[in-house]
Amino acid sequence: MMVAGMSPLLATSNYFLLTQFSIPTRRELVKEAARNPNTSEVKATQLESQTHAWTYCPLSQRPLSAPIVSDCAGTLYNKDAIIEHLLPSDDSSSPERKGEHEEVLQGRVKSLRDVVEVKFQTGKDEVTKHEKRICPITSKELGPTTKSVYLVPCGHAFAEVAIREVAGDVCMQCNEPYAPENVITILPAAKEDITRLDERIKNLKEAGLTHSLKKAAGGKKRKKHAEAEAEAEIKTKTNKINGKINGEKTERSTLDKPKKREHDATSISAGAIKNAATAALTARVLDEQAQISKRRKLGLNDNLKSLFSSDVDSSKPKSGDFMTRGYSLPKKA
Repeated sequence: MMVAGMSPLLATSNYFLLTQFSIPTRRELVKEAARNPNTSEVKATQLESQTHAWTYCPLSQRPLSAPIVSDCAGTLYNKDAIIEHLLPSDDSSSPERKGEHEEVLQGRVKSLRDVVEVKFQTGKDEVTKHEKRICPITSKELGPTTKSVYLVPCGHAFAEVAIREVAGDVCMQCNEPYAPENVITILPAAKEDITRLDERIKNLKEAGLTHSLKKAAGGKKRKKHAEAEAEAEIKTKTNKINGKINGEKTERSTLDKPKKREHDATSISAGAIKNAATAALTARVLDEQAQISKRRKLGLNDNLKSLFSSDVDSSKPKSGDFMTRGYSLPKKA
């Protein structure tokens, strides 16, 4: 644009000066992009990201509203969005949407046991008249400018400074006990907080627990499977031990058996008994009975033989034993 009375040469030089100072060159743009952001720029970017995370659900992209839940990483979600993600859907776009959700969740939420409902105390801002989340102890607004935490399993939220200053082991609102490792930082930005939460969930998984301190789904099945394997192993070892003992007993009973048996019934009876020790005892009893029966048949019983006399004198009736002694009438005088 040329002013009246201005020479064309001066107007052209002014134009080039204006364009040089107002429009960045390509070299300047590349140099600016390669430059690392300074501290103030990093804080501004982080504050913007935190504000968005405190305001919107990352799954549904809708404003956060009660009931609000959190996973083990301290990320906030609308509970209905988590339920919609977990429920099966017939929508054709469901697989694509599920994939996007998994990128956000990163495998941290497999069931409702993997989230805890965060219980915020709310109040109205006097200036904007909007509802805000506040700490019940310090009355500070819980948000991107205040480091906030909640307790597991009760879920009550506080400013981190209140938990640090009180340093108790029960919730200050419901008196439910909690462990220090179950103080969860909401939307953590510090590296030490992120590392602590990662270590916590790793220990819980090893113990078969979820973020809410409830037993992980399928824990009973794994336990039953482990018990079944243990029982099978014990049974196998027991069978081996019993087989070894039975083999030793069978070997002993074989050595104890007589080389020759008089009756086939003895061997049949002994063989029908499965227990080796019992079979050996039965065989001995049957052998003894067979020997006694044989002695009876051969008249080798000394007690019975002594009752009989083979040489009896008929002229001397009183000389025999009481079995061969007859009865005679006394002679008359």
